[in-house]
Amino acid sequence: MAPGPQGIDGIDGIDGARAWRHLHLFAFSQERFKESGSASDYNTITRRRDRSSRRPASTLACVQYTAAMPIDVSAEVIANHPLSADYNVLALAAPAIGAATRSGQFLMVKAGRGHDPLLRRPFSVFEVLRDAGGTPTGVSILSKRIGASTSRIYDARPGDLVACLGPLGRPFSIVDPPDEAWMVAGGVGLAPFATLAAVLGARGVHSTLFYGARRAAELFYLDFFRGLGVELVLTTEDGSAGEPGRIVAPLDRRLASRAAAAGVMIYACGPEGMLAATAKTAAQHGRPCQVSVERIMGCGLGGCYSCVVPVRSDDGRFHHVRSCIAGPVLAGDRVQWD
Repeated sequence: MAPGPQGIDGIDGIDGARAWRHLHLFAFSQERFKESGSASDYNTITRRRDRSSRRPASTLACVQYTAAMPIDVSAEVIANHPLSADYNVLALAAPAIGAATRSGQFLMVKAGRGHDPLLRRPFSVFEVLRDAGGTPTGVSILSKRIGASTSRIYDARPGDLVACLGPLGRPFSIVDPPDEAWMVAGGVGLAPFATLAAVLGARGVHSTLFYGARRAAELFYLDFFRGLGVELVLTTEDGSAGEPGRIVAPLDRRLASRAAAAGVMIYACGPEGMLAATAKTAAQHGRPCQVSVERIMGCGLGGCYSCVVPVRSDDGRFHHVRSCIAGPVLAGDRVQWD
């Protein structure tokens, strides 16, 4: 979609429109190349996304980029649901984005007008909103109020307009029965799992959500996941709900007790320390793990290089990839965590 009069990220007029187009041209011209490899290196990778997307992330030859054109809209706020003094779910009227979204993708969002803050911020798509007939009507995001951008999102009211670009990034690779899906979430890392749980449920995949937070009051949408038939394993750092401690501990025990022949895919999203611990625990038990990394992003299109992640190639060497287009979903055993 062509940019509106305000261009991108609060940059007005023709300059904003040009910047938007340049970012698109730059990001998508890079789609055919590996981050630090040559064109000949990358030619060995299939360009058939429908075939590669069915393969588990741990079997991918190397990182692949997404290439679908995102949609840029001024989305009207449908509803704002406060979950606590700092957390909220913001529902946005963006039917085209909702129809194109796959589990694990994200949006670049900016609430309010003006230049402060200047840039949009990345948010996982929390829910794809649908009408009674199942037609997508919009999307929602789960946010925690931390700074200026998230404060504006927390304070947004129905009828307000929010700049919304998406869907962006590489989605999760979805498993089929009899494999199980174990989702590991920390804090706002819960966000990509609402859509994932719905897709897994529709496929008949047995799913478990390992969900950790600081306290019971920060464990959200539990009934939503129970309604989808998802088994819940909860931990809190203060012991106010579930098992006291960190969420990787019950994950480790469950993996240790599971038969090697019983297939399981691990999906993780949350703070980087949790992602690293989850990926290492999965590797110790010989299980594939897909991680949705959290990085500061300036554009979400590959132009600013603020979101790079070190990833191991097949030859054992590490190179940096842009998580906005090579991710945010990456194979956990490929990321250099230390």
